[in-house]
Amino acid sequence: MRTSFWLCCCAALAACSEVPPPAPEPAPQTLRVATYNTSLYDDAAGGLIARLEGGDEAAARIAAVIQHIRPDVVLLNEFDYDTDERAAELFQRRYLESAQAGQEPIHYAYRYSAPVNTGEPSGLDLDGDGTSDGPNDAWGFGKHPGQYGMLVLSRFPIDTVGARSFRTFPWKDLPDARQPKYPAESIEAGRAYYPETIWNALRLSSKSHWDLPVVTPLGLVHLLASHPTPPVFDGPEDRNGARNHDEIRFWVEYLAQPDANWICDDTGQRGGLAADARFVILGDLNADAHDGDGSHDAIAQLIGHVRVDASRVPVSEGAPEVAKLHGFERQGDVAAHTGDFGPRVGTLRLDYALPSQGFSVRDTGVFWPKAGEPGSELVEASDHRMVWIDLANPPAKPQPR
Repeated sequence: MRTSFWLCCCAALAACSEVPPPAPEPAPQTLRVATYNTSLYDDAAGGLIARLEGGDEAAARIAAVIQHIRPDVVLLNEFDYDTDERAAELFQRRYLESAQAGQEPIHYAYRYSAPVNTGEPSGLDLDGDGTSDGPNDAWGFGKHPGQYGMLVLSRFPIDTVGARSFRTFPWKDLPDARQPKYPAESIEAGRAYYPETIWNALRLSSKSHWDLPVVTPLGLVHLLASHPTPPVFDGPEDRNGARNHDEIRFWVEYLAQPDANWICDDTGQRGGLAADARFVILGDLNADAHDGDGSHDAIAQLIGHVRVDASRVPVSEGAPEVAKLHGFERQGDVAAHTGDFGPRVGTLRLDYALPSQGFSVRDTGVFWPKAGEPGSELVEASDHRMVWIDLANPPAKPQPR
């Protein structure tokens, strides 16, 4: 009896002394953020609305890509803006919320859309042709107000009260602004391209610069959204190249100078982004740090900014395949290219989703399947490809015992 009792007690003590296995760590909450130049614009005012009402094949393919990648927050460049947001409403309800190409519908509860400079008349002769009513005379090139606009869709609330727009920010107010001038080899060497009265009136943004705070499961995240002008379609004065450079450099300064008085938004609020704010820079920035036209230093500064985490570069398998077909010599990694601009230009990295330090970057990608692979039939709806990143909060540091 004593032996049996002793064995039972030992078994009970052994069971009590076993340490239960630790509970598995919960999967980290991730936030997928994307940018996509959709090419959903029309040369006629209201033209995109009419196309979306009639059933637009390109819009359906763009929607299918969004449904496939399923970003939580996405910036759409080159999506025509209208004051009633009719185009945005149509695209959401008839395209995104309806299955496209075998994909699952997707719903975004929040969106942000606002006026842009493209097509907005300046009343000035900006291209020197003697008239002031052409598309080159608008504050940003465009054939009607809102052409090539921007649209943000989000699963999470956008703090519209805290949103900042820099659409009317004067170009001349950017420190060391690159005022376009004729080059040394020109007969007008060194002369400013714009008369002083026009230079003093010009806006920096070809579309707009937005700082949109979004309330996400990871905390407050600022979307820094823009779409600088292409650094081409000009002359020896390089006015578009200079503007592209400075539109990008605005974000460099916005991150570097939280207290700068010269940074003034459209409501009169001054200063850059708070030093402790987390952000994602999004957009078709129309600049490759290694290849293509235009100056490379502004985009290189942005990618290399101390507040930016550019350690994970989004890539695809489809870009190298197309780059090889075009046959251009490239200095940068063609796998990181985000658009196919035809046999005269080739592929380039123009679209960016650049997170701030303070996140854990879980995954990245460019939606560009190889020819013949699933989804490859969708990518040519635009000459750009969607770029996306998955973010999480970094693991908590262990507390000292």
